[in-house]
Amino acid sequence: MDWIPAKTILSGYSENNSWFGTNYNMNIYKGCNHGCIYCDSRSDCYGVELFDKVRAKENALNILERELRGKRRRGVVGTGAMSDPYNPFEKKHELTRGALAHINRFGYGIAIATKSSLIERDIDLLKEISSHSPVLIKITITTADDALCEKIEPHVAVSSQRFATIKKLSHAGIFAGILSMPILPFIEDNENNIRAIVAQAHENGAKFIYPAFGVTLRQNQREWYYDKLDELFPSLKEKYIETYGNSYECKSPHGKELWMLFREECKRYGILYKMEDIIKAYKSYGQPVQLSWF
Repeated sequence: MDWIPAKTILSGYSENNSWFGTNYNMNIYKGCNHGCIYCDSRSDCYGVELFDKVRAKENALNILERELRGKRRRGVVGTGAMSDPYNPFEKKHELTRGALAHINRFGYGIAIATKSSLIERDIDLLKEISSHSPVLIKITITTADDALCEKIEPHVAVSSQRFATIKKLSHAGIFAGILSMPILPFIEDNENNIRAIVAQAHENGAKFIYPAFGVTLRQNQREWYYDKLDELFPSLKEKYIETYGNSYECKSPHGKELWMLFREECKRYGILYKMEDIIKAYKSYGQPVQLSWF
């Protein structure tokens, strides 16, 4: 792993962020070595060269400490949008753990997206943060089949391990659920997969599932994805080209039917699936009740 210079770690404050209601964004690492065949973050528009190589930002924890102390408004810090904060190098360097310690110390909340079971290591800090601020853990799971998972997400914990991680987080009192996106057309967009994801989410204590029945493709990301389809699913690339052409949004042809099925299964198990409901629930989960006297 290499180190790269950095001037800032936190983004500016966002008041009404529709994406899980976070107020700040934090990226301590750059790049990702999970090797997922569909990753949008390798698109040219993000300007991440050598995307498959993880690099850490120099002096990240000192910069973050200074920025957290200097912010006028507390809020929820989001991380994991561009690179997984629990990449394999995190086990040694503990930059994400160090960041959580600062976030706890200065009274912020945290929203983490990851595919790694390494987050279990930091349950102690997540519990401390949740005692004063919102905590949201989003574990990405797009297939309930470990064999398929190993194909499309080759260098990360398989789905069954991620479900087990959700169970541990939930049993520790942490608000955890599933990002079920992208559901890849012609690969994962079938009733059996959707039923299995929702059922296993319920069995392992997931509070929510937020899905996307399709995939986005643009720039060099499309080339990468199509090369992987040729390697792993011969002849499927031609079906994509015939169905979607050069469209950015490649929605599942079965999207409407799958959404109806997904919604009914979530209702049956009491799992949240609407963004506004998820935001409201995690921001109030486990927080002290404020009493008003009149």
